[in-house]
Amino acid sequence: MDSTPSPSSSPFDLVSSALGRYIPSGGAAAAAGPGDAQGDRTTSRRAPDNAAAGRQDQILGAVNLDRDLRISRCNLDAPVFEGLDAVVGSPFVDLLPPGDVPTVTRRLRQVLETGEAHVARIQRLRRGDGSELVVSLSILPAAVPQEGLTVSVIAMARRLHLYAAETAIGTSLDIGETAQSLAESLLAWGDVAAIDLDFAVWTGEGVTEQAQGRIRLRRAALVPDRAWPEGYVTPGDDLPSDASRLLAQAVRRDDAPQAIVIPDREAVERVLGSPRVMRALVPGDRSAGVACIPLVLDGSPPVVLGVAEVWRRAGSPFRDSDLFDLQELVARTAHHVDLARQHQREHTQVLALQRRLLPRTGGDTIEIASVYQPATPDSAGVGGDWVNSFPLPDGRTALVVGDVVGHGLGAAATMGQLSMEARALLSAGLAPDEVLEHLDKTVTLLDDAESGLAAGYSALGSTCCIVLYDPVSHHVALSSAGHLPPVLVSPDGHAGPLAVRPHPGLGAEFALREPFDVHTFGAPPGSLLALYTDGLVEDPALSIDEGIGRLADAVSTVHPWDALPQAARRVVSALAPARQRDDVTLLLARMIGYRKGDTATWRLPARDDAPARARAQVSALLRQWRTRDDTLDTVPLLISELVTNAVRFATGPITVRLIRAGHGLLCEVGDTGNGRPRLSRGGLLDDGGRGLYIVHRLTTRWGVRWTDTGKVVWAEVAR
Repeated sequence: MDSTPSPSSSPFDLVSSALGRYIPSGGAAAAAGPGDAQGDRTTSRRAPDNAAAGRQDQILGAVNLDRDLRISRCNLDAPVFEGLDAVVGSPFVDLLPPGDVPTVTRRLRQVLETGEAHVARIQRLRRGDGSELVVSLSILPAAVPQEGLTVSVIAMARRLHLYAAETAIGTSLDIGETAQSLAESLLAWGDVAAIDLDFAVWTGEGVTEQAQGRIRLRRAALVPDRAWPEGYVTPGDDLPSDASRLLAQAVRRDDAPQAIVIPDREAVERVLGSPRVMRALVPGDRSAGVACIPLVLDGSPPVVLGVAEVWRRAGSPFRDSDLFDLQELVARTAHHVDLARQHQREHTQVLALQRRLLPRTGGDTIEIASVYQPATPDSAGVGGDWVNSFPLPDGRTALVVGDVVGHGLGAAATMGQLSMEARALLSAGLAPDEVLEHLDKTVTLLDDAESGLAAGYSALGSTCCIVLYDPVSHHVALSSAGHLPPVLVSPDGHAGPLAVRPHPGLGAEFALREPFDVHTFGAPPGSLLALYTDGLVEDPALSIDEGIGRLADAVSTVHPWDALPQAARRVVSALAPARQRDDVTLLLARMIGYRKGDTATWRLPARDDAPARARAQVSALLRQWRTRDDTLDTVPLLISELVTNAVRFATGPITVRLIRAGHGLLCEVGDTGNGRPRLSRGGLLDDGGRGLYIVHRLTTRWGVRWTDTGKVVWAEVAR
């Protein structure tokens, strides 16, 4: 053993000092050096008379490694470690089975590079006589100024192994990680361990009694990590249908879940039958016997979530005690698999809703690209960040970004409700500030004592920003409820956040509530607008203003002919912190607008001759645009009815606007009235409402939106 004294306390010294009670003074002095020998002798004087028996029970050891992963110090003097050739200067991986070398080496390098410990890995170590010792391996970074690693080794007694395995398996809600932890724990009883789960577990669906022949198993975990024979099922692969059926029938004998053991190679070949099933299930020529243990979810009747397989080589038959231990471990941990299944179901639902809300495409007047990046891959990291963009019936485009408080299904449900409500209200013609007023009331309603707080979730303080882009006037109208300001990049490359007055979030206390403002900004063709959530710009080392400035700098580098999806991903990768604490969401919108030749606007006085003047001007423009004959007849009639309605029920000037968009024509008539036109089916001799009935029959859709000075009635006609 190395006798070099340690200059300071290190993980190795701490573990070694814990051994002093049981290791003889000579062994401790050899392991820890002269500086620690006195401490060991002092401890030994306090040891009981049955110290020899204590030494037999000792299960803790320590090994120090240098940066080349060679043993520099060693304290494996307890009798349980006898036969391990831990020689100073030799590679640590010499103690490992060859198949485990790549995985353990990767873990050692990872701790060496990151400084983050890897704790409680169930591992086998090779003795000189070829036998193996099952241990719990923890890899710790050496204390500064020392370099290298300290590996603590705990020889696994049966009860301690079961406890440690169950503890390790319950640390993750990811199905793959849970299955991997279970397989690693089962490896203590065999040479190869595999976990095959019902496909419904992977999708998060409810697992129920299923008819034979409909069983579908997918491999979730396989240890050790090595090259496997061709045709063998590895993680992520579905088992062949006949293999799934055989395993399901094996563990459900007499319609009750039971563990089975197939003791030798001949029996395995006889039971599995076809060469195809043998290639899929048998891990190699050396594998002789297998124990199959069902993962059973208690219930009436019990439900089988999957099957755990433990394979052994010839000459190592399964004893009754082995099978009992395997059943106990799998039974203790089956509920962790079901928890992961439920978590996966919630995760799938949240992501489906989140992706449903992500913008699909832009249109002829605007180009859209978005990126959503959850903080973690599980549903606990899927929060309430959302972005949406959609064309409004009147030709404008709505851009909405929000951040709902919290994570998981509760936040996702609120997110979906607010998003759909915002879309419905905007499509109905409400202004952005009016929409936020409704969302504010909705959040307050969701959080009342009966509905919100009873569910254990509060959305108070959620934020939202609504932007409406008018492709004719090339302006954006913006209202915000506590959200960070969008960043606008002008065609000349100047970038900066829009000047938006701060406002409390949705559902603020009554004393804090203020009217929502509408801010209007110019956005000429070629402008780029960035909407985002705080996860993209928040950094503990920077102020929020500096974070927004970094975003403005990054967005300003997007060239007008850059593909927007790639540009959005590039901005996120440049700004998103390496260790995300929150979801990251970004929406980029490139303004295109209508060409001047595709729009025309007239202002007419509210007089009786206004309909005739409007018909004449519209007819002349349609002939210039060379529209179809039926459109040439329909649109002037439509404009005439809308103008007549405006003259009859409103005051002030009338604005007529015609827009050529795609395969349709958008007709708009604005006035200073605030009454809502309503469609009614009048009688044969009743004039009231018949004008709008004609509009309804001539158009593909029509509606109303309100402005600061009145309203606009719009209608769309195919051309």
